[in-house]
Amino acid sequence: MFAKTNNIYGKITISDRTIAKFVSRVATDCYGIVEFVPSSLIDSVIGFLKFHHEYKGIKVHSTGDRIFIDVAVIVKYGVSIKAVVEALKESVKYKVEKFTGMIVDTINVSVKGVKL
Repeated sequence: MFAKTNNIYGKITISDRTIAKFVSRVATDCYGIVEFVPSSLIDSVIGFLKFHHEYKGIKVHSTGDRIFIDVAVIVKYGVSIKAVVEALKESVKYKVEKFTGMIVDTINVSVKGVKL
């Protein structure tokens, strides 16, 4: 899918894969995030077979000018999970909206584990 919007210069179309790559970069800068993990068994198999799934743990779906993001992560042991998730959501929302000029409707974060 593609996120689409219009401005005074014309139409803007951004692929979901481009947004996922950007989310990956933004999220790795957040303190407490160790790594991304597949969110389901199906995603694990797809990732193992390397079918079109470059950004494990990140799913982006867009409808018109609204963006929906799902992120599955492992957080650092000893940090406040709630604080890390809230910081991740705020950072991703702000930076993706600034990057795309579109509205981030929902960011769902699934914490799959902790790691030292």
